[in-house]
Amino acid sequence: MHKIKTIAAILIVLLTLGSMSEVNAANRFNMSYIYFGNTGSYYQHVANTQNSLDEISPSYFNIKNDGSLDLSAAIDVNFIAEMHRQGIKVVPFLSNHWDRASGIKALQNRQQLSNQIVSAIANYNLDGVNVDIENVTEAERAMYTDFVRLLREKLPKGKTLAVAVAANPWGLTKGWQGSYDYTALAQYSDYLMIMAYDESYTGGPAGPVASYSFVENTIKQALTKAPKEKLVLGIPFYGRYWKNGAAQGGYGVSNTVIDQLVKDYHGTIYFDNTKKSPYAVITIKESDVKPTISGTKLQAGTYTIWFENEASIKYKLDLVNEYDLKGTGSWSLGQETKDTWNYYSLWLNGHYFKDVQDHWALASIVSMAQRNWMTGVTAQLFAPDKHLSRAEAAVVFVRAMGLQNTKAVGTSFSDISKHWAKNEIELAAQHGIVEGTGNGKFSPDNLLSRQEMAVMLERVLKSLEDVNLAETPFSDVTPENNSWSYNAIVKLAHYNIFTGNPDGTFGAGANTTRGQMAVLMDRVADYLNASDLVLAGK
Repeated sequence: MHKIKTIAAILIVLLTLGSMSEVNAANRFNMSYIYFGNTGSYYQHVANTQNSLDEISPSYFNIKNDGSLDLSAAIDVNFIAEMHRQGIKVVPFLSNHWDRASGIKALQNRQQLSNQIVSAIANYNLDGVNVDIENVTEAERAMYTDFVRLLREKLPKGKTLAVAVAANPWGLTKGWQGSYDYTALAQYSDYLMIMAYDESYTGGPAGPVASYSFVENTIKQALTKAPKEKLVLGIPFYGRYWKNGAAQGGYGVSNTVIDQLVKDYHGTIYFDNTKKSPYAVITIKESDVKPTISGTKLQAGTYTIWFENEASIKYKLDLVNEYDLKGTGSWSLGQETKDTWNYYSLWLNGHYFKDVQDHWALASIVSMAQRNWMTGVTAQLFAPDKHLSRAEAAVVFVRAMGLQNTKAVGTSFSDISKHWAKNEIELAAQHGIVEGTGNGKFSPDNLLSRQEMAVMLERVLKSLEDVNLAETPFSDVTPENNSWSYNAIVKLAHYNIFTGNPDGTFGAGANTTRGQMAVLMDRVADYLNASDLVLAGK
């Protein structure tokens, strides 16, 4: 049985700008199921994702033996409201938990069940439903499709309808895999969440949860049945363990528990380069404290554990980009190691910066890279702690305003005629964002100070209402010491665009790093609107 916001989209005007859909085209969808733990732990699990989720799918909808809807005790209106506040959709999954009899009953009872689901969505202010009925067969294929069709007809416009489908790299038409008509289900649903895992399973031989070839062949087969923009690749956040010499194995265990087992029992991790999957070998001695996994106490012996780690997950995220799929889903939130989110959004969206995975500005760097407002200094380096030049700042503003495809008129400064950013500097000057440093010069390679950044940002955000400039939040910013930048610093601090240093200072003369620039521009995005850009463009 299978078992997850990107930064909010920016309002960008069309004044020679690209359309909003073009700006956000590279932002791939990211959802996750949430099943284990309690409702209290859900908040922290979501917080760990570093604002990378578009949708969360909790276990709210179960199926009774008679095929009717059973609302889970886990349903939490406060959690739903908090997710909405964060811009995350809440789309519960409907599950028969691998019970074939209740799954068949649900499909037979599809008229009543679909009505119950639509009613529950309205009552709890939910955003749709993810249908996850498993372990029925080709005999129920038509009923399955008709159930999804009914939901599509009955759900209000704008509500999400997703279907979790079995991985089927072999193109099987019988058994469990045969219950899913990919083509018809894709027609009625917003997306198909492909459960591209459990290649190895309980009772089967030891092996990877999702080898590279298994996942790629699953994608290739799915693309013959459904369009790529409706395919979401399932990523496993768990593994399976086998005790050497035992009659049966393949029991599920989360990546977090595996990480702890390896540490506690001094295990060794190997990586199978053919399968592009890791596995660990641990030995529990008779004298060791025996760990308990999902209620089962492990006995002394040697265990082989196939699981997922950073390398194997990155291979799968690469496939999402290679085949241009809608995005990813994951089973399940809270089972992953916390450092998963240090790279997940970057790699999901095709950005492979090695130097930002543990950086404090990671979320904003992802946001800037996705919007193409800031790119790396190379394909694999963002250089977040490198100081920003005045020319680089001009380029960022021009990109943010969507002016990068516009040709500047005339040369404003005497020292930029052969500079790589000549056109962007002139555009920024023409739109009132930057000014020279005196004597007809721009000084493009001079490092950008924090007070210069404040002034430039204030020029862009013309529509921000005036504030009480007598109330400075920083101990080192005064009208006397910062005569030309004081107003901009205080105004932007009022709107929480500048927050200053922990000691209460601003450091107006300090240089701006690329990471700081990413964070500032991410905050500015919350204030950017059409009037700002039109005014700045005059």
